[in-house]
Amino acid sequence: MSQHPPAQRRLPADIAPATRLVHEGSRRSAYGEVSEALFLTQGFLYPNASAAEARFEGEGPEDSFIYARYGNPTVAMFEDRIAAYEGAEAAFATASGMAAMNAAMFSQLKAGDHVVASQALFGSCLYVIETLLPRFGVETTLVHGPDLDAWSAAMRPETKLVFLETPANPTLELIDIAAVAEIAHGGGARVVVDNVFATPVFQKPLELGADMVMYSATKHIDGQGRCLGGVLLSDEETIRGPVETYLKHTGGAMSPFNAWVMLKGLETLELRVRTQSASAARLADAVADHPGRARVLYPGRTDHPQFELAQRQMTSGATMLAIELSGGKSAAFAFLDALQIVGISNNLGDAKSLATHPATTTHQRLTAEARAALGIGDGLVRLSVGLEDAGDLVADVSRALDAANC
Repeated sequence: MSQHPPAQRRLPADIAPATRLVHEGSRRSAYGEVSEALFLTQGFLYPNASAAEARFEGEGPEDSFIYARYGNPTVAMFEDRIAAYEGAEAAFATASGMAAMNAAMFSQLKAGDHVVASQALFGSCLYVIETLLPRFGVETTLVHGPDLDAWSAAMRPETKLVFLETPANPTLELIDIAAVAEIAHGGGARVVVDNVFATPVFQKPLELGADMVMYSATKHIDGQGRCLGGVLLSDEETIRGPVETYLKHTGGAMSPFNAWVMLKGLETLELRVRTQSASAARLADAVADHPGRARVLYPGRTDHPQFELAQRQMTSGATMLAIELSGGKSAAFAFLDALQIVGISNNLGDAKSLATHPATTTHQRLTAEARAALGIGDGLVRLSVGLEDAGDLVADVSRALDAANC
């Protein structure tokens, strides 16, 4: 960036969140472009040696950069925009959602520390918690997320982090963020929430007491299956301190091109996920009303086991649902193979509706006993609802349920 970056437009303090998704954090070049500029550069020039020294000492001009692993103008725009929408002081964008999760753990922990986490997690998150952290001397305890007594019992004097995902992947199990935060803070631990399924549109973990929020931006934030990305959001001291230090030295930063794609995704995030959520609710009702042997799990329905909690901490049932087919794996496979509009993929949050069989894909490395404990049966199918016509999705899923004899 030049020593004299162009003045940025000042936004009114009281603008709505949807407006922030379009305008917040924009940096205009001398050309005055409407769409944010894509700065495909890994390095930056300094006018003289003293200026280079000053930047490395953190005393350079405002909005200056050193190296793309530390920061980049396009990446900074994405970070500023998502932070403003989330209500966080700062953000750091990462190469993927798992790079964000890895940084959340390893930037804040050391040998001898202890982590308490919910047992219903994405498979790769479970791998980090159960396998990687113990290799480096960090002990971990997994608990049944909805059981607040279990969280309290698992806390130790050396517990430094609490990690949870709500709604959980793929069972849509919910955890009371505010209650867990109170327990964790009472023991001196910080709370990290994976908010991917709920999206920043429908759930605000920081407002509920969490200390850090993470996203796989690959999902709803991109929303069109184009790029990998992740982001961590927290207070300025944490992001600019241990998180930034860890990521700039270990190389997990987001690429400028992916950040530019994510910026464009943020502009339409609310429009997309609100439409997807409405279709998910309609589809969940259709599955529940289908005359067969299938059960639907959707936080927006009154028959969800934690509907009351969903009403308290979410503003919508969001875009994901799960279908339990009583015929097990054969019924699940017959259902998946009969779908004509919904695609089979382990991704989610896409404009295209996608379905997956967690027991043989995202959670296949777990033992059958571990999957059963998490509620991931052989008949469970996870559905990510896209932007297709809701009536077409209902017809497609209903045909597939018929084909599976459900």
